[in-house]
Amino acid sequence: MARHCPECGFTNAEGANYCQKCGAFVGQAEGQTESTTATYRIDETGELVPVDLDEVVHGEAGAALVVRAGGGRVGESFALDRERMTIGRRPDSDVFLDDVTVSRDHALIVRRGGEFHLDDLGSLNGTYVNRRRIDSHKLEDGDELQVGKYKLTFLSR
Repeated sequence: MARHCPECGFTNAEGANYCQKCGAFVGQAEGQTESTTATYRIDETGELVPVDLDEVVHGEAGAALVVRAGGGRVGESFALDRERMTIGRRPDSDVFLDDVTVSRDHALIVRRGGEFHLDDLGSLNGTYVNRRRIDSHKLEDGDELQVGKYKLTFLSR
């Protein structure tokens, strides 16, 4: 059954969780159980290899960012193992994304009360979570972040 967007009214394909036109959450499809994000990396031969979350997540934080698209870095992961981690084009950024579409000081991930929040730092191209531009957003497992041309997935245990 087609799903209508509550924001713009667009008719989306069956099983869609987000509007294909505006990116708004349209709800979980009937009969669909909790979604799981599979993580893969590309090995030396170009094959997709499954990545175990425990391998990319270190410490008690239990969370990581995995590059899904952009800059030839698909599968690269960043363990979120500090209270504050910077994302940007500055070489000393914790999550260094080297492209002109990324601001030097683009965004910041902050742990607040055991939860991770993504804050845009006034970037020129904006920071997006699940296709919506954000100023600040509490991250949930499986959220898709877009920083410049890079798409990353937030994974947590």
